[in-house]
Amino acid sequence: MAIDKIGKFTVLGTLGSGAHSSILLVRRAEDDREYALKMVPIEDKDDLKYLEQARHEFRVGQMLDHPNLVKVYALETEAGWFSGPKKAKLLIEYVPGKTMDKIPLLPMAKLVRVFERIADGLTHMHKQGVCHADLKPGNLIYDRGTRVKVIDYGLAWVKGEGKDRVQGTPEYMAPETAGHKLVNERTDIYNFGATMYRLTTLQLPPPWVADGLPMTPTVFKQQLKPVRSVNPLVPEGLAELIHECLRPNATKRPERMSHVQGRLDQLADEEAAKLADPGALEE
Repeated sequence: MAIDKIGKFTVLGTLGSGAHSSILLVRRAEDDREYALKMVPIEDKDDLKYLEQARHEFRVGQMLDHPNLVKVYALETEAGWFSGPKKAKLLIEYVPGKTMDKIPLLPMAKLVRVFERIADGLTHMHKQGVCHADLKPGNLIYDRGTRVKVIDYGLAWVKGEGKDRVQGTPEYMAPETAGHKLVNERTDIYNFGATMYRLTTLQLPPPWVADGLPMTPTVFKQQLKPVRSVNPLVPEGLAELIHECLRPNATKRPERMSHVQGRLDQLADEEAAKLADPGALEE
């Protein structure tokens, strides 16, 4: 049931909220379709950085077009009484489902295909010259079957541009990002490896910075539990790939996300072939 109106949108509910934004489920009158509307209040000049983030997210979204990447359709700003905008509104594709940090462990054949689709979306992103820079289960929305979308381009980095700030979630952050604020294709590969580790084991890899103290590669390797020791159901090839993506030395990781996607595609086909009914993957 509608609870409010915002211009041409009927508000149907709240999808979530962040540190300085809220996301509403809305229906647009002109096409009667549902969308996500991200509301970013701009209350004073200190909040202008959030306006720049919204503009950045919109610009990055316009560079991308892939079925596993959430679409960003429009950015509007609402003017204040005296000077400058008082609110930014991002119109985003509505994706039903839950973020992957909130779902139980998926059957392995289904999970490997979901990983392949995420990697395919990231491969497209990298080909457009964009690194996500904050990949984690909380930025993946899973519906059912093998349907999944990567969301939130707020920290994405466009190749060739400067980086005013580097943020992220410690447990998913590559050592070179944590230590040297470096973001590139291989740091995304690390983020993806940490994400796959969490979704196969339901545990987090050790963070590279904890309580302000940096981790060393030796201690990291000692503390990182092998995937298959935590979950023996994980295919050996998938476990090997996850550990390759998590290598502390970036040059020892897979060179391209497309290489990761290709291996996941093969692994997903192998897992599907073991099923009595491969069509059950989409249920």
